[in-house]
Amino acid sequence: MKNLEENIVNLNVLKQKFTIEDIKENKLDEWSLRYGIFESIQIIIDISCHISGKYNLGVAKTYTAYMQNLVNQNYIDKNLAKKLILAIGLRNLLIHEYVEIDVEKLYGFLKFTDYFSQFIKDIKEYV
Repeated sequence: MKNLEENIVNLNVLKQKFTIEDIKENKLDEWSLRYGIFESIQIIIDISCHISGKYNLGVAKTYTAYMQNLVNQNYIDKNLAKKLILAIGLRNLLIHEYVEIDVEKLYGFLKFTDYFSQFIKDIKEYV
């Protein structure tokens, strides 16, 4: 959880400090953006799997199904889960590199830090 909180801070700094043009011009900044978002999503996945196991919410075959377990048992809100499921889809693209990721779209995912923060608030007592 601590790593996710730190990532949110760092991603917000990235959002405030750099424009999309800055990110496009500097591959290291783009890498920071990619990795920061990827790692944050992975932490959320890991926490979701942990909570599902710890509280016997059911076995799931996909990461999105683990997220749905949290919704079904009222650990997180349905609308938050929809946003996080979109993030999981991005994580799959980033890790498997099915397609080239548009840097502008990736930069747009910086707004997800609010959803990441909400996730922490909603599940903090269960971790």
